[in-house]
Order: sequence, then structure tokens, then C-alpha cells
Amino acid sequence: MKRTTLGRTGIEVSEFCLGTMTWGNQTPEADAHTQIEASLDAGIDFVDTAEMYPVNPVRAETVGNTERIIGNWIEKTGRRSEIVLATKHSGDTQLVRNGKGIGPDTVRDTLDGSLKRLKTDYVDLYQFHWPNRGSFMFRQNWDFDPRKQPSASQIVDEIEGTMEVLADLVKEGKMRSFGLSNDSAWGTMHWLAAAEKFGGPRVATMQNEYSLLCRLYDTDMAELSHHEDVTLLAFSPLAAGFLTGKYQGGAVPEGSRMSLNPQMGGRMSARVLDVTQVYLDIAEKHGVHPVHMANAWCVQRPFKTIPIFGATTMEQLQIIIDGKDVVLSDELLAELSKAHKANPMPY
Repeated sequence: MKRTTLGRTGIEVSEFCLGTMTWGNQTPEADAHTQIEASLDAGIDFVDTAEMYPVNPVRAETVGNTERIIGNWIEKTGRRSEIVLATKHSGDTQLVRNGKGIGPDTVRDTLDGSLKRLKTDYVDLYQFHWPNRGSFMFRQNWDFDPRKQPSASQIVDEIEGTMEVLADLVKEGKMRSFGLSNDSAWGTMHWLAAAEKFGGPRVATMQNEYSLLCRLYDTDMAELSHHEDVTLLAFSPLAAGFLTGKYQGGAVPEGSRMSLNPQMGGRMSARVLDVTQVYLDIAEKHGVHPVHMANAWCVQRPFKTIPIFGATTMEQLQIIIDGKDVVLSDELLAELSKAHKANPMPY
């Protein structure tokens, strides 16, 4: 397994990241622990979770359960030092803190809660799950209206106050680095400016949706990532399972995400299966597994990208592990670019 670093932090991780959002709903605790150990055996030591997990569905009564599952593994095995552990502070949601968003008065207690559930003294990467001001992610790009946001001065004041707390948490050893999720180039630049102003942690990573079917990151965010050394942590690199081919022909496997969420978070459009087939055909033509193609494509982008894969079952995990060292040819990459130009934004 090849290795890379998170932004300018010097923190070294595997080029693939083990996602955990189904642990505690679709994936039982014992299976989750087996996934961690199988991933470590394959050289994958980067694990991402969040305060609000598990999902499918997200419920107030299950918030924090995925962190507890990971914490139980850490306590049981004593192998905390073998993983690079990332978690996230939820933004504006009624499921936690009575809907209170991220701010100077929430970060310390929220991180302490995560540390308690994870049964560790520190996290390697602490991320903000989405910005308080709103985001164009999760299909909101179609009708995005920034006029609904607070004023720029209000947003910046909140960022700067929160950055001062983050600086203290780094000094205390509770977090090693900082990242954002579902944010924009404008927001990221203000966080970077606040880090410079207050001596806080730079934005090291951005966790946004990114796959062959969802490429909003390819322009301004790609430029920012390159010049500011912000590593993209690509969630849903398999497009919520579409790129595996398992939903083709209208199939809905039992226990799959679509069986629990028929609209797939807005991804189930009139075009998505037809566009998916274009990529499946390219994979078949070149004799590469479509899962391997999708993850390898992320790793080979012109800006540093780490795919966060999720596996409900060990069988799914093994398919991903089998493709961890796949490298796509220039010819195949060119075909993928041509397919994207002909079939942009299928959802």
C-alpha cells in the first residue's frame, strides 16, 4: 500500500482510507472490528469516522455509536498507535446540541465527547462536518443561493473565534491536525487566513464527495488543493455504490443503501444508471474491476486525493483491498475524461 501525507502536517497515511459510516446500523460491531484488522493487514491504517455516525438512517439515538465501536476496538486491542484516526464535529443539525452549529463554545466539549467515545487521548485529524453558513454539497448546487448566508463579517468572526480554540486544542495534544468537509474555496481560504492570524492549525484536508459521477471538486477546489496543499478526502468514491454496478437493471440488493434510501440522497436521477453503464463498459473493455477503477482514478488525480471507501461486508472490503495497488493506464484515463465530458453531472 502506497503512502502519502495530509496537507503540510507531515502526518503519513495510507493512500486509501477506511470509512465507517455504516458501523452500528448496517455493519455489526464484530464485523467492524474485523474490517479494521483486515485493513491494517493490507497496509491501510487511515480510519475516518464522525460524531453523527452511523447513517442509513441517521437517528438521534444512534449518534456517536460508530465512535463507540472504534473505541471498543482500541480498548480491546491496545492498537491505537497503529491507526491514523479522523473524526468530525457535526454542523447545524437538530440531532445534537439542540441544533447549535459549530463555534468557539462547542468545539472543546464536542471533541472531548468524541475522545471519550473513541477511548483515546487524541485524534490525528479533527474535521468540521459542514459549514454553519450552508453548503452547495449534497445536490444543493442546483439551486445554491449564497444570499441566504450570514454576512461575510459574521462568518469570518465565527471562524476566527473557533480557530483560537482549535489552536489551544492542538497545544493541549487533543488533536494533531484540522480539516473541513463539504466546504468551498471561499470558506477554506478564510480558515487558512485565520490559522495564519492566530497560529492555529492550517486546513490540511477537505472531505467532499468526489467520484467519476460527482466532480464538483475539479475546478476552483482543485486549484486551491494544489497551491495550498489541502488533501482531498474523497467520500463516496464509488458514487454510493452505483459504480460497483450492483444497481444496474433496476436491481436493489437486500441490505444495500438503496434498499434503505430509495432516492440515494438525491443521486437516483433519470440518467444515473445510463451514465454508470458508460463507466462499467470502460472498465470491462480494459479488463479492470469497476471498483478498482473508481478508487484508482481518485488516487491518480492531479491534486492529492485519498478515497474514503465504505464496505458494509467483509466481501466488499476484500474487493477494495484487492485493488489497492491498481494503476490506470494513460489510455484508460483518457477514456474516462472523454466519458465525463459527454456525460457531465448525472445527479
